[in-house]
Amino acid sequence: MSDVPSEGEQRAVAAADALGLRYRVVRHGPVRSLAEAAAARGVAPAAVVKTLVVRRGDDDVLLVLVPGDREISWPRLRALLGVNRLSMPDAAAARDATGYERGTITPFGATRAWPVVADAALAGAGEVSLGAGAHGVALLVDADAAIAALGARVADVSDPVA
Repeated sequence: MSDVPSEGEQRAVAAADALGLRYRVVRHGPVRSLAEAAAARGVAPAAVVKTLVVRRGDDDVLLVLVPGDREISWPRLRALLGVNRLSMPDAAAARDATGYERGTITPFGATRAWPVVADAALAGAGEVSLGAGAHGVALLVDADAAIAALGARVADVSDPVA
């Protein structure tokens, strides 16, 4: 793993700086599971936050932050947003929307300032790990500080992974 930050990591870190967030960058090698990612980052699996790209319509997406041990509850997310249909874009469309490839997507420094929904389980969660725009790199940040800085809407939009 290179010590030179990738363009994606540089963009994510610059965005976190611009938001005034305090964070730690953690770099680790490849991981193959949630448990490995959590161990490499020194956090619990629930503190590994997934940034999921959700499409409401053409050129209309939002980012949904979900704890690693949970998954989106589509009925609750649709009800929150007042829509009947949502989908997850393919990898190319997600990259077009955020500027990040799958596995590196972060709410920091996306190509557009998309709306963010943070699952209620993240409120008060303390230090969490969010993607940092590159494989094997994470930003560890206080969940409440990140939610506030991103202007995220907090709502119960997840279920435990079965």
